[in-house]
Amino acid sequence: MRPMDWFHIAGWFWLAFLAYWVISARKLKSVKKREPTGERLMYMIPMIVAYVLLFSDWMTFTELGRRFVKPDAQISAIGVAITALGVGLAIWARWHLGENWSATVTVKAGHELIVSGPYRAVRHPIYTGMLTAMAGTALALGEIRGLIALGITIVAFYFKARKEERYMTSEFGETYRAYAQRTGMLVPKFL
Repeated sequence: MRPMDWFHIAGWFWLAFLAYWVISARKLKSVKKREPTGERLMYMIPMIVAYVLLFSDWMTFTELGRRFVKPDAQISAIGVAITALGVGLAIWARWHLGENWSATVTVKAGHELIVSGPYRAVRHPIYTGMLTAMAGTALALGEIRGLIALGITIVAFYFKARKEERYMTSEFGETYRAYAQRTGMLVPKFL
C-alpha cells in the first residue's frame, strides 16, 4: 500500500470518531454554566485551522507539503496504528464521561466528577486521545503541515483544559484540587 493510502485510512478513523461524537451527544445532562461564545472561539478557530492543515489536499502543493519523513508505507502504517489508538482512547474517555460530557466548557446540572477509567490517571484523556490520533495522522501524512497542525492543537487543548480545570475547581473545590494533584493533565504522572 502507498503511504497516501494509509493516510486516507487514518481519515476513516477520524470519521468513526466524529460519528460516535454525534451519536453520543444525544443524551446529555442540562447545562448549569457554560463558557461565553467569544471565549470558545479562542480555541475553536485554532482547531479548525489545524484540521484544515491536516486534511486539505491542496496544502500538498505549498511549502507546508514538504515531507518530514520519507514516503514509506511502514511508517505510514505505524501512523495509522497510532491514530487508531488515539481515537480509541478518546472514544473510551468520552463514553466514560457519559451525560457529563460537553463539546464546550460547561458545568452540568448534577455534574459528577469522573475519576475512574482513563480519568484515573489523566484529567483530560479525550484530549490525550485526540492529540495521539493527530500525531499518528501527521506521521501517516509525513508532511510539515501535520506537525504544524499537531502543534496548534496542543496549544488549543492546553488552554481549553486550563479553563475546564477552573470550572471544575469552582464546582468541586478541594476534591478537584486533590484529584489534580494525583493525576497528570494530558499524560499520567509517574512520580
